[in-house]
Amino acid sequence: MAEQFSPEVAKSGAVKSGATGTGRAAVIGLGSMGYGMAQSLKRAGFDVAGFDVNPAAVERFAAEGGRGATSPAEAARDADMVVSVVVNAAQTEAILFGTDGVAQTLADGAVFLSCATMDPEVARALAARIEATGRLYLDAPISGGAQRAAEGALTILASGSPAAFAKARPALDAMAAKLYELGDAPGQGAAFKMINQLLAGVHIAAASEAIAFAARQGLDIAKVYEVITASAGNSWMFENRMPHVVDGDYTPKSAVDIFVKDLGIIQDMARSAKFPVPVSAAALQMFLATSAAGMGRDDDASVARLYARITGTRLPGDPA
Repeated sequence: MAEQFSPEVAKSGAVKSGATGTGRAAVIGLGSMGYGMAQSLKRAGFDVAGFDVNPAAVERFAAEGGRGATSPAEAARDADMVVSVVVNAAQTEAILFGTDGVAQTLADGAVFLSCATMDPEVARALAARIEATGRLYLDAPISGGAQRAAEGALTILASGSPAAFAKARPALDAMAAKLYELGDAPGQGAAFKMINQLLAGVHIAAASEAIAFAARQGLDIAKVYEVITASAGNSWMFENRMPHVVDGDYTPKSAVDIFVKDLGIIQDMARSAKFPVPVSAAALQMFLATSAAGMGRDDDASVARLYARITGTRLPGDPA
């Protein structure tokens, strides 16, 4: 699929400043990704209202020049677009149609950008419900992490009607370094994101297995990291996640339970399609076991800690 849009990528940690926008936007979910996306929209010239279930995040956003809101409905009032940056389909549905949901206040013709990772069938169903009320829906899963969100340099995998793309374009310009336009039907973006998540989860599990196995062999895992990242066995996930193991720091950048959810969705999709996915199934079991061992909210590199615990292998940060 050809890349349709590539605004300038922020380099060397610099914040992208070329995108400009006008109008009112709401960001629902001011976590590590959503907060950076809200700041990118604000920096581009949007009047941005933010809501999060954590009042401290809303207070911080307001203190830094945004508008705080006490509910999704309040944030969406008079907005041209709502950017929903939550964890899953259930939270997205609640933001749309729950008590104080945006469907109560969002203007006719406004666009709802759904950034949560979810089953494509669910994305299609949510889109049909909100579009039946005269609003637009853009299926817009994201990739890139908190730093790229703050830089306005995310990758967005989007699908939706031409009208939804046109309405959302200024916000997409502000938030993305790469936008892939993947079709005119919601659900296509979600499907592409699930393929990405299948690979990401498998790569994290494999990287964790490798680094823990290296430690069991008595190897210096810092040197293992140096060698592998310069060798054919490297992956983006190995390079990005294994420093957490080397440093013994599992402060969550992306939590174990995210991949319990996402690899679980992949299993459901595969079962419906009668398509075997044994490698991702094995990875899911490792994330499940890591979560069951009490590390579900820790960084997803904690899969390495599970390998270490069940084999009596010591990793950096473990008690002597």
